[in-house]
Amino acid sequence: MTITLDLPQELEQELITEASRRKLSLSEYALDILKSRSLNGDSLPKTGADLVAYWQRENIIGSRPDIADSQIHARYLRRQAESRVEQ
Repeated sequence: MTITLDLPQELEQELITEASRRKLSLSEYALDILKSRSLNGDSLPKTGADLVAYWQRENIIGSRPDIADSQIHARYLRRQAESRVEQ
């Protein structure tokens, strides 16, 4: 099946950039995106292992090399949130 889409210029450029980063053609990358999405939600992670595998596939794990110790960073974020002044 062939589908033609008119995408906003910015979205098209984002897709091209990400496809290039992943060393895929734009068609391959778009197909990967569509395959990873489920219309009925069946592809959602059901276990912790599924979630970790998903994060690894999406290159989320390790995406913040500036955070050396996640526990220290979590405590820092918690302290920031607790001391936030509501307006």
